[in-house]
Amino acid sequence: MTIRRTVLAAAVAAATLASLPATAADIQARTIKFPAASNKGHPQVMGVEKFAELVAQKSGGKLTVKPFPGGTLGPDAQVVSAMQGGTVEMNVMNASLLAGNVKEMAVFDYPFLFNNVKEADAVADGPVGRKLLDKLQERGLVGLAYWDLGFRQMHTVKKPIQKADDLKGMKMRVIPTSQYVDFMNATGAVATPMPYTETYTALEQGAIDGMTNPLLNIVNEKFYEVSKHLTLTNHMYTPQAVIVSRKFWDKLSADEKKILQDAATETAAYQRKVARDEAAKALDDLKKRGMQVHELPAAEVAKLRERARPAADKLTAQVGEGLVREVMAEVEKVRAASK
Repeated sequence: MTIRRTVLAAAVAAATLASLPATAADIQARTIKFPAASNKGHPQVMGVEKFAELVAQKSGGKLTVKPFPGGTLGPDAQVVSAMQGGTVEMNVMNASLLAGNVKEMAVFDYPFLFNNVKEADAVADGPVGRKLLDKLQERGLVGLAYWDLGFRQMHTVKKPIQKADDLKGMKMRVIPTSQYVDFMNATGAVATPMPYTETYTALEQGAIDGMTNPLLNIVNEKFYEVSKHLTLTNHMYTPQAVIVSRKFWDKLSADEKKILQDAATETAAYQRKVARDEAAKALDDLKKRGMQVHELPAAEVAKLRERARPAADKLTAQVGEGLVREVMAEVEKVRAASK
């Protein structure tokens, strides 16, 4: 009887263990630092907060994501270096800023590439976007998903941009990458590379005449206080890459990796909706705050496209004609489906 009870007890114990979720033994208590350049309240940071919430739920509270908004851990380039060294676990940033690590990431900054967000999402969520994220592993980073920052516009302190020629000689801040410098110089402006965290003061002090930004950033960073004119150009779209330190990633179990990947993907749908809803409201908000809004006539946009051609050709040579063809094929699929 005793032996029979012992065997029965062992069988019950084994069955109980088998019924427990595998992740119970595969998730350790970890804290994940997740900085963002934007301030609290910006959809970029709202994405980080939503991601933190999902990770906590999926891990039973064992994985804790700690947001660091407002660039408090330094500019993006500095954060990426820290990630490669293993001292910062995550970041979300303009995908093209990673071109210094994976040159093909610069393809997202092709001038006038996308007409709308459907086209951008098709590329980011398709095989091209995944291939680019996978390339990051060679440089000590792991790409999880793309979030949204929107189309870039131009805003200036004193002189409005109402036609293509107005850009000539203007000192315009650009993201410190070659493709942004090349594009802005091609328009006739004087490209001025500068970390994002320094731009408000530069506008305020007259060190630059203007810069480019999605509408969300202009509202969130209060650039309307130091730049009077806004010109709607939609000249580039800015996807945000959600990345993880490979040194940290390689320490994770398969279940922990799945939690982070699933949370980043789920957050993408939420974050894009929030970002696009907020962007739709931002224009009216900026008008109410006193910004003068200008729309370039189609003929002037065509001039900018033509002037940007040398920069686009240089970028094609940099990232490869094959990749550009792949991107354009995805874009054309969306355009054909919408006809």
